[in-house]
Amino acid sequence: MHPFHTLTPNFIMDAVESQGFRCDCRTLALNSYENRVYQVGIDESAPLIAKFYRPDRWSSEQILEEHQFCFELAEHELPVVAPLKNTSGESLFHYGGFSFALYPRQGGHAPEFDNLDNLLILGRMLGRIHSIGATHPFVYRPALDVHTFGHASVALVTERFITHDYRASYEAVTSRLLESIAALLEELGPLRFIRCHGDCHAGNILWRDQAPHFVDFDDARMAPAVQDFWMMLSGDRQRRNSQLEALMEGYREFNDFDPRELRLVEALRTLRMLHYCAWIASRWEDPAFPDAFPWFNTVRYWGEHILELREQLSALEELPLELP
Repeated sequence: MHPFHTLTPNFIMDAVESQGFRCDCRTLALNSYENRVYQVGIDESAPLIAKFYRPDRWSSEQILEEHQFCFELAEHELPVVAPLKNTSGESLFHYGGFSFALYPRQGGHAPEFDNLDNLLILGRMLGRIHSIGATHPFVYRPALDVHTFGHASVALVTERFITHDYRASYEAVTSRLLESIAALLEELGPLRFIRCHGDCHAGNILWRDQAPHFVDFDDARMAPAVQDFWMMLSGDRQRRNSQLEALMEGYREFNDFDPRELRLVEALRTLRMLHYCAWIASRWEDPAFPDAFPWFNTVRYWGEHILELREQLSALEELPLELP
């Protein structure tokens, strides 16, 4: 039985009420798979967001580092949605074998990355976030590295999931990709790793009142600054250069940027693709995953996945985007 099966509406409300709130019996499951997230109605007050962490994924120390990073950013008046603290100053709570946190509900919609004015604002915000993220490192949370996102992901998929017909092709293309990424990193030399959001895509940015609000720092880790940029760039080369120019115009008002990191964009995209596949594979026993990703682990999926990875071999050879 999967551990999340105990998260019934009564359990969720009991957990929230253990922190002194009074629920009005309304709970709504939100779109989340790694953890479980619910909107919970509160008597005579705005609803809260309750986030129940997946057991054994992060230690309490790692979760508290995520929270502390959010608190630091909020103290500098940056638009992040930080967890709530109880009267004892605690932000990580425990109930019935689960660790959970409570957040204020934040409305908004995904930002339009095609809008260069939006990207200018996002660049400014990221410049400020990274200036704080660079003041000191995470102690407990990990760094983005090739072993975890690349080699370990490939090993999991190869050993437990990919069909026999595609195994040789998958091993060949992933081996070449990881060799290319290793060679690139050796050529670039030491890079500055800072505390980053880590998963800075449109779904984790809520746009409201002409400003972004950054949510879900669950994947925060040590990484090069470009990790929080590259998912905002899309389209042909000219379009991506325009997007990058707008981001950098805002970013450089508050922080410096090492242009060498632009050579990492396709390498980071490749690692994300490998890790995403392995993430679904590693969670396949969670009943939510087969329902949410019915196309995964089919013959068609593996064929398309390998084709996308082969395209990344070419992308890694392309010239990087250029700063103005």
